[in-house]
Amino acid sequence: MEKLLFIVLAVTEIVLVIRSIRTNTSKKEWSLSRAVANVAELFIYLIMLILPGIDFSFRFKGLFILLVIRLLVSVIVVAATRKNEKIKKPVSIVCGTLFGIILIAVSMIPAFIFRDYVGRPVSGQYSVAQSRAILIDETRLEENENDGSFREVPVYFFYPECIDELEPGSLPLVLFSHGAFGYYESNASTYLELASNGYIVVSIEHPYHSLFTQDTSGKTITVDPEFFNSAMEAGSKSEAEVYGITSEWMEIREADMNFALDTLIASAHSGDLGGEWFLTDTSVEEVVKILEGMDTGRIGLMGHSLGGATAVTVGRRGDVSAVVDFDGTMLGEEIGFDDGNIIVNPDPYDTPILCFDSALHHADRVLAEKTGYIYSNNVIMDNASEGYSVYFEGTAHMNFTDLPLFSPFLAKNLGMGDRDPEECIDKINSITLQFFDRYLKGIGDFEIDEKY
Repeated sequence: MEKLLFIVLAVTEIVLVIRSIRTNTSKKEWSLSRAVANVAELFIYLIMLILPGIDFSFRFKGLFILLVIRLLVSVIVVAATRKNEKIKKPVSIVCGTLFGIILIAVSMIPAFIFRDYVGRPVSGQYSVAQSRAILIDETRLEENENDGSFREVPVYFFYPECIDELEPGSLPLVLFSHGAFGYYESNASTYLELASNGYIVVSIEHPYHSLFTQDTSGKTITVDPEFFNSAMEAGSKSEAEVYGITSEWMEIREADMNFALDTLIASAHSGDLGGEWFLTDTSVEEVVKILEGMDTGRIGLMGHSLGGATAVTVGRRGDVSAVVDFDGTMLGEEIGFDDGNIIVNPDPYDTPILCFDSALHHADRVLAEKTGYIYSNNVIMDNASEGYSVYFEGTAHMNFTDLPLFSPFLAKNLGMGDRDPEECIDKINSITLQFFDRYLKGIGDFEIDEKY
């Protein structure tokens, strides 16, 4: 619908320029016609709000502001040229119209890039509430700053809205870690599905690895350019160089997740928010209510890409009961590099683990197995006491997030298969819920096919 809206607005501009050139319009007449066209364009947008996909959201905010400003400016110009009978030059009319069409197109970029995504249907009985906080790790300095500030880990809670009506300590806790350049809502449909079924989901952000986040001062923190460049150039480096780089990434991410998990457990047990906690728009009472609802004896971890790798390694903790890896290479399990080969952690993996693979990732794993290449995912899954591996045909890396639903344009550029994105994420979420139900709630058995 955004394309139709743009076409209608562009046609309005073109009709105006053709009419004005044919009638040899004066500056006074042009100004009046320009104002009428601007009124018509604003009216067209408001009328088309009745159509699906067109709204007042951020996708069209720039367009709305532009149309209002152009209308106000045209009214001022009408007043200034009301006595100007000079003929408006055709070149000036054409250039002005082309510039106007370009402005409209630029203002509509968010509408072209993003979709009117409002989430997926959930299967649970609970309405879901959300809260947030920032945890401050005073044992670590922020390496990306030089002001002596401590590492901060934003956390976002998704939980049953009626949590204060439920039995204290009855809701399993699941932590999520996003991928490189991701952010806390990358798998929001998964959080909502779990929370609607009686889980407390905490999505943690890794500052300077996430696309953007905010610190305790309210400053927006964007992705670190050095991290971004390293990730983009990894394919051109040797395995030894890649191992050196990714080891540093994993050290930061694992420390973030361990700190968040330790803090949540300690605060849930004590009932107090210590000095680690910084609250913005969430009340202390709300966070305490969430903590009281947690069952810290039933903990699950999950993550996408680098976040999946983080979840897998942190999942070796004795207090973690289940782990889900969404298409992540298990880089944290690479513990060394010697004689041209990666050394993978040989210890048994005792935590139940579910590994989702894209079609491309699955092909790489099969090839590694056939050629004898030491690949971390294969080693860990072979050493897992309860390991489940499943791949989805017709998928690529971003199919295991909500991005294809929110922005097909970005997802295609970052890696999206031809699988229907709604059907795909719904099936992924259903399997994830079934897995956590089995290993965190003890509900039913867990069986999956090798591929879907």
